[in-house]
Amino acid sequence: MSEQITISVFEIVGSPLCVASEDGQKVFERLELALRNGRRIVLSFHNVTGLTSAFLNAAIGQLYGIFDEQTIRSHLSVSDVSADDLVLLKRVVDTAKLYFKDPERFRQTTRDVLGDEDDEE
Repeated sequence: MSEQITISVFEIVGSPLCVASEDGQKVFERLELALRNGRRIVLSFHNVTGLTSAFLNAAIGQLYGIFDEQTIRSHLSVSDVSADDLVLLKRVVDTAKLYFKDPERFRQTTRDVLGDEDDEE
């Protein structure tokens, strides 16, 4: 069994505010490397006071485009997350799974719902 590591979001970002997708990308890169090496990861949100879906999409959502759901579920867990942030994380994960299951269909549905920007030109 692989060794478990803890990755601190606060330490990577250097701030309690985790709002920018660029910061999420930094977390993603650490998670991706650890998952590729078969590590079990606890992603700690200790000291994080602000979290956005943009950050979580970059940090965690895009993992679903590389790894299957079972790998992520068995190797990645989170800790020190508020109940509200856990709800946000679940929504990001659910959306990522839908998107990566059929990206073109997801994009077309989004265009249908929001309207095609090309029609407005």
